[in-house]
Amino acid sequence: MTEWSKPKPASRVVLQAGAAVPAATPHAQSGVKWVEEPTEFDAILLASYGGPNGQDDVIPFLRNVTAGRGIPDERLEEVAVHYRERGGVSPINEQNLALKEALEKELVARGIDLPIYFGNRNWEPYFTEAIHQAHADAQARKTDHTEDGAKPEPTKIFALVTSAYSTYSSNRQYREDFADALEYLGLWNEVQIDKIRAFFDHPGFVTPFIEDTIAKVRELQTETPDLDLQRDVDFMFAGHSIPLTHNEVSDESDEHDPEVRGTYEQQHVAVAELIVDAVLKEFGVPEISWQSVWQSESGPAWQKWLEPDIGDAISELDESKKAIIVVPVTFLSDHMEVWWDLDNEAKEEAEGRGLIFKRVATPGTHPEFVSALVDLVEERLKGTPADQRPALTSYGPGYDVARARRAAGSGGFRASVGGLLP
Repeated sequence: MTEWSKPKPASRVVLQAGAAVPAATPHAQSGVKWVEEPTEFDAILLASYGGPNGQDDVIPFLRNVTAGRGIPDERLEEVAVHYRERGGVSPINEQNLALKEALEKELVARGIDLPIYFGNRNWEPYFTEAIHQAHADAQARKTDHTEDGAKPEPTKIFALVTSAYSTYSSNRQYREDFADALEYLGLWNEVQIDKIRAFFDHPGFVTPFIEDTIAKVRELQTETPDLDLQRDVDFMFAGHSIPLTHNEVSDESDEHDPEVRGTYEQQHVAVAELIVDAVLKEFGVPEISWQSVWQSESGPAWQKWLEPDIGDAISELDESKKAIIVVPVTFLSDHMEVWWDLDNEAKEEAEGRGLIFKRVATPGTHPEFVSALVDLVEERLKGTPADQRPALTSYGPGYDVARARRAAGSGGFRASVGGLLP
């Protein structure tokens, strides 16, 4: 039985601008922004971050997360406390399996015959295992329908990444992970992987946030009837912080103009504005107090990240405020960074100041969100024209093929698939 692990970085780095998009499906290889021709995929890869399944997994998992940074286990143990509090189990695994099951049911309901495989960047099941199995199963099916002696077509995989926005960790880093897996498996020429487009402004992603934000306001009004929505409540739209250098190159634009496609930060603000507008309309008020805040910063002290941190924002909140409603607009599910950073640390900070704390639910397996993800699969299966793809902001719809240097990290060039080079 194969013992799977996180593979080493791939060595196959191609730097020729204008070269065919590596390991992409035929219509994506040319580098078009949107693939408007039907693509016959063989499988869907539900691709996520991963998390430990028990106490013995915690430190090995964190070693994977911090690989290459030389961080000793003693330091890792300091940041392991939130996993230890939950018995070493990250909630993300169960949530992703629930999402996988919901997606499978939606595919069946629509008559789409595509198997879903689940793989992670940093823990079991790894991308290597998922891609290996998807390829083996697809080739077995193809062989049954291929003439004797003929080589089956490459396996085509649609990677449904559990990140909605455009930035290095949710775009290029996943494409690097897929390159690492293909090199480890020796499948560069036998497997083609296209990544899902950014979907932060898809109605099916935004609607669940709107619905539960409105629900949380109603809870406040029921529990505290004399609360004034405009005067007493502050809405905090919490995003996962990233380094400023990553934010600067996070838009999708060929023109390198963030006003065209929006940086990671601008995309978050745009989603927050959609939710704010819905609240104003629902409750018939001209304005509310709101701000964008950030969480889960994890870099060295010298590195500048998006600010303000949610803890600082709460501590500096005007004393006239009586309640805060936190909307975790980055996140697809209530995983560790939501549970620990918001439901524990931010809540403790707020209640320590005498504030009522409400946290809006993430999309999770909300029917509209599940339906939206399958809509995104169907866009590629059908080759839906870009002007027919739903997007609630001027920044969308996201590109099917990543642009050169966009959503890049700061660590130089690494092999990646599904995007223009370098």
